[in-house]
Amino acid sequence: MNSVVKPCVSRISVSLQEHLLVQLDRMVSQRGFESRSQAIAEMIVQQLAEHRQQLGEDIMTGTITLVYDHTIPGLQKHLTDLQHRYVDEVISSLHVHLMHGHTMEVILVQGPATRLQGITDRMVTCRGVMTGKLHLTPAIIPPLHPLPADDAGTGATQHMKYEVSDNV
Repeated sequence: MNSVVKPCVSRISVSLQEHLLVQLDRMVSQRGFESRSQAIAEMIVQQLAEHRQQLGEDIMTGTITLVYDHTIPGLQKHLTDLQHRYVDEVISSLHVHLMHGHTMEVILVQGPATRLQGITDRMVTCRGVMTGKLHLTPAIIPPLHPLPADDAGTGATQHMKYEVSDNV
């Protein structure tokens, strides 16, 4: 028998001014939430994530979204070099070529919130980056494969380096 465990739910009461309730109901309808409760819960999750981000060292997962002018000499290389410098935090990236020489890059990251904010700041302040934003969530990406133990047998992990051949 396959049973799904539902999380314990507590009921609370919230008092709102009438104009806020009207705006909330409009947003619930426009965004397709099943209920006010679902919408409010999503807002609370976002606010808690922002709060945790400000606290500092919690491990979080998120995205850095950049829009930049890819015609600026050396900018793409510099952004790529930054991603390599922070290879422990950068999981993946996606480039979308936009109109007028612009590129949108979405970078999947995981690590301590303050470190991710620092990486974002280094990228956003590069000449040619027009806009950038870090969006974090309190989720954690599970490891795909355990790293091998080091040679000393201490159980500590090491990073594996791979060589890429130019002969493809």
